Order: sequence, then C-alpha cells, then structure tokens
Amino acid sequence: GINAEYGGVVLVWNKKFSKTSPEYIFHCQSPVMAACFAKFQPNLILGGTYSGQIVAWDMRAGKRTPIQRSPLSASAHTHPVFCLQVVGTQNAHNLISIATDGKLCSWSLDMLSQPQDQLELQQKNRIVAVTSMSFALGEVNSFLVGSEEGVLFSCSRHGNKAGINDAFEGHHGPVTGIDFNKAVGQGDFSHLFISSSTDWTVKLWSNKISKPLHSFENATDYVFDAKWSPVHPAVFATVDAMGRLDIWNINTDTEIPVVSVQTNARSAINRLQWSTNGREIHVGDCDGKVFVYEVKEKLASPRSEEWQRLSDTLNELQQQATETPIAV
Repeated sequence: GINAEYGGVVLVWNKKFSKTSPEYIFHCQSPVMAACFAKFQPNLILGGTYSGQIVAWDMRAGKRTPIQRSPLSASAHTHPVFCLQVVGTQNAHNLISIATDGKLCSWSLDMLSQPQDQLELQQKNRIVAVTSMSFALGEVNSFLVGSEEGVLFSCSRHGNKAGINDAFEGHHGPVTGIDFNKAVGQGDFSHLFISSSTDWTVKLWSNKISKPLHSFENATDYVFDAKWSPVHPAVFATVDAMGRLDIWNINTDTEIPVVSVQTNARSAINRLQWSTNGREIHVGDCDGKVFVYEVKEKLASPRSEEWQRLSDTLNELQQQATETPIAV
C-alpha cells in the first residue's frame, strides 16, 4: 500500500554518464503517483500526488521543493492523481490531469493556482474511478481512460460530446495501463490501442470496435503497464508483478512475446517507458530500482513493409474473432 505519511520523491537521471546516483533529487509533501517532463519547457518536472496536489519542480532553480503547487481545494484535485500529460503545441499547450474521482483538470504551466478547465468524467451519473489515460499522437481533445472497474472509455475534453463517449468492455480487473499506437509510417494505425490489467491480460483494441481485437494471455500475474514502441507499428512492451519485461511483435507472433526478460531483483515491475528513438526501454520496480534495456536493431528499426504486415495481421485477428464464439 501507499504510506501517505512519507513525502514524495522524484529522481532525475543523466544517462550520458554511467553514474549510479541521480542528477537531481526533488521532494514534496505527498507520495508522487505520476511524473513527467514538461514538453516544451524541459527544465520543468511535473508531478501528480496521492493527496491530489499537482506540483512543478524547476531543475534550474537550485531547490529541491516545488516552485509551484496546486491548492488542495474543491477548485482542483483532492483525490490521488495517476494521470498526467502535457498535450498541444509549443504555442498552445496544457497539462491534463485526472484524479481517481473522475475529475479532469486542464492547467496552464504558468499557473497551477487554479485549473483553466474542469470536467467530471461520469457514466450514467456514476463517477468513473480513472487509473490510466492516453492521448493519440497530436490529439488534444479526444482521449482514452482506463478505470478501476476494468472498463475503458473514450472521452472528449470539449464540444457537445465533452465527457465520456463510448465504453470498451473486456477486462475483469482494474486497468493499469493504456496506450495509443504512435508509430508514424506508411499507414495510419492511430486508432489502435493496448491496455493492461490486474486480470493478467493485455488487450488490443481499435477505437472503432467496442470489443477487443485480441487478448494476450501469456502473463501469470498482474500486468502493470503496456506501451507501444514509438517507432515500430507492431511492437509493444509489457511489465508484470513477476518482475518480467516482455516485448511483443504481433507481426511475428500474437501468442508469445518475441523477447522475455526477468529482472535480477524479481520484484514487481510497475512502470515502463520507451526512449523516443525506440532503442531503449526503462522499467521501474516496487523496490525503487530502475533498469535500462537495449532493444534489438530489428525491433528498433522497422522495415517499411511492417505497416502492410500489420494491416494483414489485423485482418487475420478480426477474422479469428468472428469465427471464434465468445465465451460468456
């Protein structure tokens, strides 16, 4: 469980130098549930906390405590924030945060004293306990969330469809991770997304269909995160409670991963992140250790035909789905 008596810590590492100590150490009063660099302002680190407070640290400021923090009041978040992402462009961007009470806030990075916008994510007048979030590449309005009850929802920030739009049902436990396909190439697969859950599965979806295209059931414990490669359209990685990192290439195999690595520590891995060039995967475990893995050239430098192959793979999966009777 989370011990809220202890404060939160964010470490910033410098990979240029093989140091075992972090470059920066930042603190705040509440455990940090989500952290990210502020896109377009690389000196800023943003955090979402257990108390609901949004905090910002500045690597240039020479201090370990936040330079800005949101109020712990009804105007902002008062529940844990697991979802945090900067969306938009250099000239027009916002920080989007969602707390476990389904409240979405949109912030200007210059002013965390008050959100610019708020939205309650509810379905049939029931609060959605949001655990994960993903925006498609370049998207600022539509996004997906995963929930504690195992349902995924497509949502909009603005317009007459603001709030929750469609439900995607398939998981039998809380959704721990969700991610849109972001690889740019000779086909548009931005409608694809994957989700991980404590039900031991990872599922592949299209936002055009309410049921999963495929369920990956190789894990034997909770799957804590799943993320697409930023460069290869058919490759994604997952991490689980057994301390295992799996890399899947669905153009090669949809039943077993192409790479499976067990960390030395064998403690649960609960986060993963690809490097932007797709050549490294960083994972963090429940003991506070961070591991960096190099990705094979074949998976990090996809050939142009991989996009057409993925199209064929999806057609096969859809055919299998229509042929197989779904067990109730």
